[in-house]
Amino acid sequence: MILVDILLGAMGAAAVWFALSARIVKQYERGLVFRFGRVLEATRGPGLNLIVPAIDRLRKVNLQVITMPVPAQEGITRDNVTVKVDAVVYFNVVDPVRAIVNVQDYMFAVSQVAQTSLRSMIGKSELDDLLSNRERLNEGLEMMIDSPAVGWGIHIDRVEIKDVALPESMKRSMSRQAEAERERRARVITAEGELQASKQLAQAAAAMADTPTALQLRLLQTMVEVAAEKNSTVVLPFPVELLRFLERATTERVTQHPADKLTAS
Repeated sequence: MILVDILLGAMGAAAVWFALSARIVKQYERGLVFRFGRVLEATRGPGLNLIVPAIDRLRKVNLQVITMPVPAQEGITRDNVTVKVDAVVYFNVVDPVRAIVNVQDYMFAVSQVAQTSLRSMIGKSELDDLLSNRERLNEGLEMMIDSPAVGWGIHIDRVEIKDVALPESMKRSMSRQAEAERERRARVITAEGELQASKQLAQAAAAMADTPTALQLRLLQTMVEVAAEKNSTVVLPFPVELLRFLERATTERVTQHPADKLTAS
């Protein structure tokens, strides 16, 4: 009877010890064991892990990619424009020991480095770069954040600028600039069209001058276009050759009788 009680007591103590020492580490986690305040070199992998109760302390570290939004930072660009820029940082822990030992709170540290780097990037960039050249700025911002994060066992996967907020006055100025640019392009295109049309008309005029019948056909086609359905316009074609004949006759008369012109004066 006493033996049974001893056996049951041993089994109960073993069960209590197992319950106090058993730790579950998930697949995306790694465990760090602190023994008397000193971290053990080997990290605990996923699954069931046993530690020494009251002596060891297990600290779990998440290895998943973390998405951290960077609050909007207000700054002045290199061309003296006040903007607000926000971003997002993707990172993950690659060295659990350094992430826990070298920095007190790696999440807060990465957040602060991202904010200061974003403000520094705003001051070094121009407004046009923030609006149209974000790929290069993302790469530069990633390098600025990754430099201190390497010592913390953090890998910066990527950094992306989300939005650039402009003042209302700047938005109106950019709108007017874009409108003026579109107007300029429209005028240039119209002028180029007029130039090409003038060249084609010059060629057509030369061809019609060589063939008078073509001019008559063009006159008849114009009459057909003007005399459309339900149109009250009356077209009276006047031969251009008659105008030329009258002009030549007047010139010859003035040349042959200049005294008549003086008498009339």
